[in-house]
Amino acid sequence: MHTSLPDFDMPNEEQVHLAAESFRLLSDPTRIKILWALLQGESNVACLAELADAAPTAVSQHLAKLRLAGLVKGRREGTFVYYSAADEHVRRLLTQGLYHADHIDSDDVDHSSGIATPAADCNR
Repeated sequence: MHTSLPDFDMPNEEQVHLAAESFRLLSDPTRIKILWALLQGESNVACLAELADAAPTAVSQHLAKLRLAGLVKGRREGTFVYYSAADEHVRRLLTQGLYHADHIDSDDVDHSSGIATPAADCNR
């Protein structure tokens, strides 16, 4: 049925897996705060911990996972490491996620699961 549509194209398995992994890593509020801070400019762990209101050790662990996923990169200067967002794709991904969050009617979200439920009235 869908294959008969002229422009129909499914992503390949590797693309799906990598996108799902990126979304999984972005499912943590602290990671979103860290990434948002890094989109403003490079920073070190201590500063990111303060901005994200988290312990430096927790921020280091989050950064390690984000770096392995290719969402952040590090630059060593002496004994310090300065982190930054990996590229413009990270900015667009996070900006779209936050934009979407601003446009969800909180009355339509099941707060126990975080999943939006269909609106009862389509004309709201």
